[in-house]
Amino acid sequence: MVDLTDDRRICPFCTPAPSDILLANDLAYARFDLYPVSPGHLLAIPFRHVASFFEATATEQAALLSLVHDARRLLDGQYAPDGYNIGVNVGAAAGQSVMHLHLHVIPRYAGDMDDPKGGVRGVIPGRRGY
Repeated sequence: MVDLTDDRRICPFCTPAPSDILLANDLAYARFDLYPVSPGHLLAIPFRHVASFFEATATEQAALLSLVHDARRLLDGQYAPDGYNIGVNVGAAAGQSVMHLHLHVIPRYAGDMDDPKGGVRGVIPGRRGY
């Protein structure tokens, strides 16, 4: 186990401002992404500082997934998207830039890209089509 003491001190997700929290339960909260890829893009984040989805407890994972459902209801009402991408980056090789677990809930809109076929497969350029 890695000592995360220093990470917690500088982690942007460990001490959320109450005004940033859109949704919450006992173990996790949701907030809008500061660098959204689409209108309504938000993050589901555990309160406990843990780097990876695979390091989170089963209870924390369930709490995060519960927030994803709550987020969909909120975003459906506020943004009326046509679809969603839900994803998590685990490790630097996968693009994780903040080493505090967070799930992306990304609303998608008809016409927001020419051909969305393949969805999350597009994380590796040239591999989205099949």
